[in-house]
Amino acid sequence: MNVLLSACRELIGATHVLTDAADTAPYLRDQRRRFTGRAQAVLRPGNSAEVAALVRLCAQQRVPMVPQGGNTGLVEGSVPDAGGDAVVLSLGRLNNIRAVDAVNNTMTVESGCILQTVQERAAEYGRLFPLSLAAEGSCTIGGNLSTNAGGTAVLRYGNARDLCLGLEVVTAQGDLLSSLRGLRKDNTGYDLRHLFIGAEGTLGIITAAVLKLFPQPKARLTALAALRTPQQALTLLTMAQDRCAATLTAFELMSDACLQLVGKHFPDAQSPFAVRHPQYVLLELSDSESEAHAEAMLQHTLGAALDAGLIDDAVVASSLAQTAALWALRERISDAQAREGKNIKHDISVPISRIADFIDATDALLRRQFPGCRTITFGHLGDGNLHYNVAAPDGMDDTAFIAGQAKVNRLVYDSVDRHGGSISAEHGIGALKRDELPRYKSAVELQLMRNIKQALDPFNLMNPGKIL
Repeated sequence: MNVLLSACRELIGATHVLTDAADTAPYLRDQRRRFTGRAQAVLRPGNSAEVAALVRLCAQQRVPMVPQGGNTGLVEGSVPDAGGDAVVLSLGRLNNIRAVDAVNNTMTVESGCILQTVQERAAEYGRLFPLSLAAEGSCTIGGNLSTNAGGTAVLRYGNARDLCLGLEVVTAQGDLLSSLRGLRKDNTGYDLRHLFIGAEGTLGIITAAVLKLFPQPKARLTALAALRTPQQALTLLTMAQDRCAATLTAFELMSDACLQLVGKHFPDAQSPFAVRHPQYVLLELSDSESEAHAEAMLQHTLGAALDAGLIDDAVVASSLAQTAALWALRERISDAQAREGKNIKHDISVPISRIADFIDATDALLRRQFPGCRTITFGHLGDGNLHYNVAAPDGMDDTAFIAGQAKVNRLVYDSVDRHGGSISAEHGIGALKRDELPRYKSAVELQLMRNIKQALDPFNLMNPGKIL
């Protein structure tokens, strides 16, 4: 009998040590179902002490560990490789909300808590946890922090990194590092939490976090504006920021191709406009004063944009149902793409001022080198993050098109680099983009990253093969 697994069963109970193929399969397959790894077992600890004990056992026997939350990542960062030597440490049982401090505006949660659960618990206290993304019903806080997730509200509230005040982490040696004080000022040396946020489990395992909360807004108003070009969208963004300041919470760009795709695969989700437009912006205000104040601000902004010829039309949601319908147009884009067929996804960022230039230049390059290919462009324009996806031409087998993914990636990533951007904005690097880093990161940056990895995980046991 495997000595390690025997010890694991004794430690956390046999029912939480999964080895049967049917039981382990969901933990070994990536979210996009394009890669399936292998593992000795899936281990499901129930608390931080058990995580630490399991890590010590694995470290003693030099067994690699792959921490996993909701397994909703898109870069093969939370599944093991094909070698079969690793164990998966599934943190789903660490799902307790340990404390809510409404005065300090903080919540202490374990890493296996579902993001939507955290949002709902905050609302019970009249507070807002603003991190919001399409997978919020299944992704976990540990995964959100490990990938420094972004989402739709980064424009106002920042990434996951900005929403975290403290961490509890199990190190590669199995020690428990606890810094869950909920302080906004703590200038006592290196801020270690920032090493682990965005590290994709390669330096240690996040087991709990102190999250920032905010007052619930008095009003939220959503509008969809129709316009002709991404450059007009940028000008509208500047106008909205000037007029609405911090009340501007979301500013999402969607091309007409996105809305057509959503309407095709979700007949109940249709554009509210009578005619098609090349581009759309979904914007939302969160107002701390009143609904009347928010409505006046939004109407004034949209009216000025219409007068200036920046937008051709706009609709403002007048009910919760209409708000949900507008957001469904944005949130169903990825699902519509999946139903349409395989596509080549890019999660990129460029300086906000250069987004329009990037889209125009990259679209033109793709049309020349891959005639007929379709670009599905959408994302968080307010923070410079685009999901710039490329689909096969109509009538072409998508499998044949995907075979050319490396060439498409090179064209897109080189264009991103020329425009001063990043090849990963919010999804991380994982295994999928690992080999691209040396082309776009300097030798100095990569060496410093390797030095940190070597210092904290000298035997390369923490999620090996990811990032570096």
